[in-house]
Amino acid sequence: MHIQLIDEEKARGECAEVYGEYMREMERDFVPDILKCFGHHPAFLRHIWEASRVVHFTPGALTRQQKEMIATFVSGLNACPY
Repeated sequence: MHIQLIDEEKARGECAEVYGEYMREMERDFVPDILKCFGHHPAFLRHIWEASRVVHFTPGALTRQQKEMIATFVSGLNACPY
């Protein structure tokens, strides 16, 4: 069984709002598949995005760039296509 992803052009309502916020705030022109798989449940997608904001944008010992480098490295270790 595969999860049908909700692409940016098919997103509506809350899902489209979250996608737009993600692309603006993360300075990207796409939404990663991990978020697209939650597009069927916009309320849950909203919670995932809000939690991600805390991780990426909350000041701490690491910069946003360092956090993204760690996430990229871990994705590589897990053979994740992201």
